[in-house]
Amino acid sequence: MSTHNPAFIPAKFPNPLWDPNFLLCEEDPGGVLVCEFVQLRAQYASLRKAHTILCNSNEKYLYSMRTFLQPPLKPDTQVYLGYRVVRHQQPDVYPTPFRSQPARYTNWTEPPYTTGIPEKYYNTKYRANAVIIMLARNSDVDGAESSITQLEARFNAQFGYPYVFLNDVPFTEEFKRRMRAVVSTSAEFGLVPPEHWNQPEWINEEKASKARDKMGAKHVPFGTSVSYRNMCRFYSGFFFRHALLLQYQYYWRVEPDVQFSCDIQFDPFLFMQGEDKKYGFTISLPDDRTTIRTLRKNVRGTVSVYFSSRMSAPTSEPERAAEFVNKNPDLVSPDNGVDMLLDTHKSGKKEYNRCHFWSNFEIGDFDLWRGEPYMKFFEFLDSRGGFYYERWGDAPVHTFGGKCAPSDWEFFSQLPAALLFARKDQVHFFNEIGYQHGEIQHCPVGSAFERGRCTCSQATSVDRTSLSCLNRYDALFVSRP
Repeated sequence: MSTHNPAFIPAKFPNPLWDPNFLLCEEDPGGVLVCEFVQLRAQYASLRKAHTILCNSNEKYLYSMRTFLQPPLKPDTQVYLGYRVVRHQQPDVYPTPFRSQPARYTNWTEPPYTTGIPEKYYNTKYRANAVIIMLARNSDVDGAESSITQLEARFNAQFGYPYVFLNDVPFTEEFKRRMRAVVSTSAEFGLVPPEHWNQPEWINEEKASKARDKMGAKHVPFGTSVSYRNMCRFYSGFFFRHALLLQYQYYWRVEPDVQFSCDIQFDPFLFMQGEDKKYGFTISLPDDRTTIRTLRKNVRGTVSVYFSSRMSAPTSEPERAAEFVNKNPDLVSPDNGVDMLLDTHKSGKKEYNRCHFWSNFEIGDFDLWRGEPYMKFFEFLDSRGGFYYERWGDAPVHTFGGKCAPSDWEFFSQLPAALLFARKDQVHFFNEIGYQHGEIQHCPVGSAFERGRCTCSQATSVDRTSLSCLNRYDALFVSRP
């Protein structure tokens, strides 16, 4: 075996669970260069042909690792991952234009999305390490088929990203058959582990049942549903740990019965990678007050401790949150978007305004959720029991954890953690993607509407109504003296 320089493969392979320290390469009898690198953080793994990548007109077969055990993974276990490189000349799977760039913006006069998607991300032959995911029930088959059919027509028939479908019970053969019939690429079907889905045994069922009955009497959406609470908790702290998703870095969450109203001619995953984005959204609205009552209190308490100059004093149980944040000040992004979630009252005090990103559409970087900071926060929030004693949603959790304030982390360890753990410019509004869920829709404005051949109505778009929180997001990027 001949040993070659590790530069044959990118120095940073796009997966947080992979650590390519070195490569061993050799030519097989057919003249194909075969390279292997040591992968340090999986206990059991298998190799499979994941996808074909075109790189500078040279075909590369990427064999990906799939782990069968959930984290935590033993750090001293060595697993080999192989590449087959055909007609190897330019080995850069992710060319320089699509690698994450360092932060380039310090003084903003307008939100980053107003400049549009750079042309290099349109109609590109390169691909990111990404997946489209859907959590669905067997009874959702019609809605799932509709959503995927539209996404294929508008985007994925051109870009060819794989799908992973998840369910808390085994998928029926009909569901799998119908999904395979409409996708243009591979589709995998996974089962959510019971320990990631079911209500934990330590939850006081009597207390949780009373809370559900109370919400039902007030006609709170999904107020009486245990399965909805299970889903919110799963998306907040467990989906990114599923074995079928561990090999990917980026994901696009799609739900049944949604509509895509524009052609998506650019690659949002490469855009996320190349522009150093962590979380992407299309709709931002206030959450229902009745579903996040103590979340508001905890958010207020934590934020007041960490951002004492920005928010009013805590009113309920801030001690644990304050203790956690004070012990981990380095977890907070210094240029986060916490101000998006705070409104100033006439008294001059600031309070949580319930704004969050609608997580039924999100494009994200798994690194945001898989990191130790978010994992610790999710465990902290989960221990409060609010997913079941109230009805904490994964959307405000994602919003809090990723982009907003430390208090958000308390209740949402993973999903909406875009606001706190990321810089504000790493949270991106995808104006170009027309999207509708139920009666609420986002319709692109400006040249994106014509270029995307959109069929939505700009007049009924939620963005510029009083219901939308987009104006608060925009305000984050207005330079202040």
